[in-house]
Amino acid sequence: MESRLPYKAVVPEAYQAMRGVENFVRNCGLEKSLLELVRLRASQINGCAFCIDMHTKDARAGGESEQRLYLLSAWKEAPFFDARERAALEWTEAITLLANNHVPEELYLRVRRQFSEKEMVNLTMAIVSINGWNRLAIAFGSVAGQYQPGKGGT
Repeated sequence: MESRLPYKAVVPEAYQAMRGVENFVRNCGLEKSLLELVRLRASQINGCAFCIDMHTKDARAGGESEQRLYLLSAWKEAPFFDARERAALEWTEAITLLANNHVPEELYLRVRRQFSEKEMVNLTMAIVSINGWNRLAIAFGSVAGQYQPGKGGT
C-alpha cells in the first residue's frame, strides 16, 4: 500500500489539533497499559493496519504480554483481562461501533462501576482520539510497518 496524501503536511493545523487531543489523553491519568489496549482494540475493529502496528509495538514496549495481545480480539473469551480492562474494552467497542447499538444503559452502568466520572470522560476521549487517528490513517493511506516506539508516531 502507498500513502495517498501527507495530511500532516497539507494541513498542519488539523494535525496539531489532533495531537492536542492525544496529548490530553496521554496525560489524563488512565493507566498507559489500559490506553494501549483501548487503542489497539479500536484499531482492530476499524481495520487500521498503521495503528494496529503502532499500538501493538507500543504495548509490547510498555511490557504488555504477547498472550494478551494475541487474544485481544477475543477478550470476552480470554481469562487474562481484569474487570476494569473488560469494562474499558466493552466501552471501546460500543463507542467505536456507535451506529450499531448506541450505548445501552446497562453497559454505561457496568462501566461506571469500574471508572469514576472523570475517568469515564477520559476513557471516552481516548476512544474518540484513536477513532479519529484510525480514520485519518485509513483515509489517507498511512503505511504500516515502519513505526518505532519512542521515535514519534501519529
